[in-house]
Amino acid sequence: MQERTQPVRDRRVKYLICGCGSTGYHVLRELVNEQQGVLILERDEKRVQELRDEQFDTRLRDIRGPDLLNDIPTFDIAFILSDDNEANLAALKMIKAACPAAHVVIRASDSLSASLMETEGADLVLYPQLVVARAAVAEIKKISISRMSKRLFSLLKGYEGTLGIITHNNPDPDAISSALALSAIARIANSDRLKTRIFYDGTIGHQENRTLVNLLDIRMERLSPASLAECQHFALVDSPAPGVNNGLSPGAGVDIVIDHHSNGQHTGPSPEFVDLRSGLGATASILTEYVRELDIPLDRKVATGLLYGIRSDTKDFRRGVTPDDLCNAGFLLPLSDSDLLDKIISPSLSMETLDVLGTAITKRRVMSGYLFSDVGYVRNRDALPQAADLLINLEGVNTALVYGITETAIIISARNRDLRLHIGNVFSEAFGEIGDAGGHANMAAATIPLRYFARVSDKEALLTLVIGQILERFSDIVGLERDGKRLDISQKAERKASEDGLKEDNGIL
Repeated sequence: MQERTQPVRDRRVKYLICGCGSTGYHVLRELVNEQQGVLILERDEKRVQELRDEQFDTRLRDIRGPDLLNDIPTFDIAFILSDDNEANLAALKMIKAACPAAHVVIRASDSLSASLMETEGADLVLYPQLVVARAAVAEIKKISISRMSKRLFSLLKGYEGTLGIITHNNPDPDAISSALALSAIARIANSDRLKTRIFYDGTIGHQENRTLVNLLDIRMERLSPASLAECQHFALVDSPAPGVNNGLSPGAGVDIVIDHHSNGQHTGPSPEFVDLRSGLGATASILTEYVRELDIPLDRKVATGLLYGIRSDTKDFRRGVTPDDLCNAGFLLPLSDSDLLDKIISPSLSMETLDVLGTAITKRRVMSGYLFSDVGYVRNRDALPQAADLLINLEGVNTALVYGITETAIIISARNRDLRLHIGNVFSEAFGEIGDAGGHANMAAATIPLRYFARVSDKEALLTLVIGQILERFSDIVGLERDGKRLDISQKAERKASEDGLKEDNGIL
């Protein structure tokens, strides 16, 4: 069979397929639905005739031959999909030389060939084994999400009484919105026999968090033994296990655990439902997937809360965000209230927060890229992460630690942009034995209880006395240079403490 001479057609096709075996044919079937021009180049005569019989524009060409692109109309995207690596590579070189603006998708049969094709300018290399593996993982994830969603709905449908939904201590927008969404799902699953209450243990101090709760009209209650006794079922959201950054005891029994962290260990009875997905940027993303899978109609306030929860925990989609987070945010966007979202994002700044920010700026000290700032006594602990967010942007600062003291604990908040350092792991190692500590690669927090020292009246003097020894463990782990001496912060702290003295209070000190 000879290639019939065809006149050069003054037209443009969208796609060029070089090699149309089984892989190429599946791609072809996907492309024809777009109603875009497709031209096929195939070296097997019989295959060419079969494709022409199906009314596909097909030409007989050896894709490694020098005449590959002769009389070929202009194209935008080329698929090079034969099962011959050498032929594919030859076609790639010709196409990139003749049509450098065209995008090229190419098939490789092994990882070495795939690497070479990337070097030669391929925009996308299809390595079949890898494609199959990714497709398999993606499909099983969809199946798993579907089953998890239906199982959660079924559990909620079978519960009776009151479901206590417990957020982590000092809940942030991710925890608050996730609790609100779980309550909405429970209401749809079983509004007749199941009521929900949302609990927290700590403070809602950040002005954006308070605004979120107020504008979305969320009723959040302080956790107490009396309130727990009134609940028949319990769910943890944005917290991986009882006793891990929440008001429950470590051995407490819970029925449901939903979180995008997996750093907790259950020491009590195993929950009926556990969904821990550290691969997502926010717990609100997990709740959004439940809503999508269950096809639950969302109230605009719930949708707005979930969107803000994802946005907040991923720092406006710049930190730890995944394609799934973006997809979930895209789903929520048209369902949310943009005016309400603007009000949540731009709340008024409290005077105390402004004072803490000013103190953090004034008392900052930078050593080898590490910034330390003592803000002293604070009533609103949520001002510390805001100060850390501000100070990490200073030139020459890779890691910022802001610390202060409340009536019951020493609080340390950190932000990090050093890619070599996982600040959450460092905080766990440095402070985990004396308090509650942990976080992500670029943000972390630690709460160190004062216990008996909570009775000391001069909290700032207490902080000055002990902070040097507390931070020394941190400096040892990160290898902060100190010229054989204790941290400068520790020296100044001890000198100030010795000069001022600590007043005795009720015989404690």
